[in-house]
Amino acid sequence: MQQTIKACLGLCVAACLCAGGAPEAPALQGYAPASSKNERDWETKFRALPAPDRQREYMRFLTAHPHHVGSPYDKEIAEWLLAKFKEWGFDAHIENFQVLFPTPKELKVEMLEPRKFTAKLTEPAIPIDPTSSQSGEQLAAYNAYSIDGDVTGPLVYVNYGMPADYEELNRYGVSVKGAIVIARYGGGWRGVKPKVAAEHGAIGCIIYSDPRGDGYFEGEVFPKGAFRPPDGIQRGSVMDTEYPGDPLTPGIASTPGAKRVPLAEAQTITKIPVLPMSYADAQPLLSELGGRVVPSAWRGGLPLTYHFGPGPAKVHLVVKSNWDQQTLNDVIAKIPGSDLPDQWVLRGNHFDAWVNGAEDPVSGLVAELEEARSLGELLKQGWRPRRSIVYCAWDGEEPGLLGSTEWVEAHATELLQHGVAYFNSDTNGRGFFGADGSHVLEKFVNDVAHDINDPETNISIWQRLKFSELARARTPEERADLRDRADLRIGALGDGSDYTAFMDHVGIPSVDAGFGGEDPGGIYHSIYDDFYWFTHFGDTTFEYGRAESQFMGSSIMRLADADLLPFDFTDFAETVKRYVSDLQKLLKTDQDEIHERDREIEDGVFRAASDPREPLIAPPAEEPPPYFNFAPLENATDSLSASADRLARALTKAAETGLALPPEKLARINQLLLQSGPALTDEGGLPGRPWFKNQIYAPGAYTGYEAKPLPGALEALDRKNWKEAESQIPREAGALERERKLIDEITVLLTP
Repeated sequence: MQQTIKACLGLCVAACLCAGGAPEAPALQGYAPASSKNERDWETKFRALPAPDRQREYMRFLTAHPHHVGSPYDKEIAEWLLAKFKEWGFDAHIENFQVLFPTPKELKVEMLEPRKFTAKLTEPAIPIDPTSSQSGEQLAAYNAYSIDGDVTGPLVYVNYGMPADYEELNRYGVSVKGAIVIARYGGGWRGVKPKVAAEHGAIGCIIYSDPRGDGYFEGEVFPKGAFRPPDGIQRGSVMDTEYPGDPLTPGIASTPGAKRVPLAEAQTITKIPVLPMSYADAQPLLSELGGRVVPSAWRGGLPLTYHFGPGPAKVHLVVKSNWDQQTLNDVIAKIPGSDLPDQWVLRGNHFDAWVNGAEDPVSGLVAELEEARSLGELLKQGWRPRRSIVYCAWDGEEPGLLGSTEWVEAHATELLQHGVAYFNSDTNGRGFFGADGSHVLEKFVNDVAHDINDPETNISIWQRLKFSELARARTPEERADLRDRADLRIGALGDGSDYTAFMDHVGIPSVDAGFGGEDPGGIYHSIYDDFYWFTHFGDTTFEYGRAESQFMGSSIMRLADADLLPFDFTDFAETVKRYVSDLQKLLKTDQDEIHERDREIEDGVFRAASDPREPLIAPPAEEPPPYFNFAPLENATDSLSASADRLARALTKAAETGLALPPEKLARINQLLLQSGPALTDEGGLPGRPWFKNQIYAPGAYTGYEAKPLPGALEALDRKNWKEAESQIPREAGALERERKLIDEITVLLTP
């Protein structure tokens, strides 16, 4: 059968060729036919240029030494990047900001009872790994923005230390008040763990890497394999989620003379001391815990029986830091646009690392550098982008998105006038393409992904992703959606990398994209994330680094050169409708859970899974949610969908005439499209988090990286704050209504 199909396809192709050659590709979205053909030609030339061997050599240099914020090599890298961008034809400079960046001065964890034990809190050098021995340059394993503290108390195991885990602790009658908690990495962002622990009365927090997460439970450990060795430690920031950036200058750029809040009043410093730990150090502590055995879902991969505690293990925890100001070095490089220089297409990746940082972030940075070099080669061949292209290499991402946040705060007014979109990468590896972002760019991302070849399978990265998602689909509905929908869905953006300030604070449409899923890893934020590990276990040939350069560079070119910005509102409207439906389902689930819990309390059903003879403590009765008026959101999404459909039809007709629009109309439409992202923001911000202004996309206050679409209402529902949830519905509907008005104005301009 396959041979018959191939034969038929061959005849069809031959017939087309005999009839006058291969059919021309359809015009790109937002392009007139002539400019579309020209764009495809330039993109084809571009995609032939990125070289894996160059990426390898960039990584060798960039990871030669540790380069955390304020270190000598961090500054040397910034100067090297500046020189490279200038060499490639960019107008480049370094922008400096002064930020609070604590570094460790004294760190200690010791068990006092029932036996003595002192944790090493260090990672040993491995002879075969050259840079792992650079102890004099390495930043000690710590959690940045932990408050200083010297505390002693009984130890309590809290699983991942997320809000749901404390609900389970309450059911078992386990209190953490006055205790030091020990939580395993995973289940949510690390900074949420000390936050929730403090809210429940804990006096200190230890976060350890359980081998079930990324150690020997998953595979051979480094250096024999890719996974975390027993003494590997995950560093990381535990800055609170109220706002990213410099803790002392919330909402304003940390430039000389900026008003800074006193350190004691900084809202994003933790309330209790926090320290990370290896599983080699954690095992003696966990083995001395008593109390009831934890439920099966809480059990890690260590060879011991996991107990809750509290005690008999008694622990002494000390965290003291140098609370210094450090200089950030953001490298900003620009290619001025030939026709629309005041419209900026932005691209970024950070360069600072906790230690040597081969996977995080240099794997993404080397792809960005090859894009920039390749664009420079096109400049020599006569290509000029219609819009300005701005390439950014951010400093200070690891401690708390410092460099990108301060730059966005410094340039917020300009970005609202000139910002088209921001494309971000961070880590990059071998495997499947993935993208999250603003859904006005969902169709655009799909279109570009169709044009990029997967280096291992020789099909497009779009096709490979679709096959992968079909294989992973769990329900018939998911499979039908994948088969029937023209575009693969992209996820919503939350927090966790440098897109945050662009998307969440000023509303600039953003995309975060890269490859992964086939390269194992257990060296995250450790001294072993280095050139040796990456070239043995990561994207060893840098072929997926090349694919990343091809996707990102093509995206930047296509946006910069478009006659009409290729934003699509039909996918956005459909996605927001799904978000509203999910919101309603969550409310129904809350109602059902409260009713079920009330019945269980009446029936006395609460029993411990680990020991059915021991009853659990019944949770307190909860107020059932009131009737919610979702009509404002439902009406807004219906109107948005209708307007998006009308605009799509108008764009189709305009494309049929070759986008033959008067220049003043085209300019006005592009200007309105520039306003479509900021239209989703509200100056008042989210409840309790005014820095986060986007009413449709935001990270969760208690999830960290994970997105919470329609965040005002959704976060309030999660907290069962019914009054606040209801108050947010009109605000979210208002953002959608502002978007609808822009869409309608564009449709009128497109209509003859």
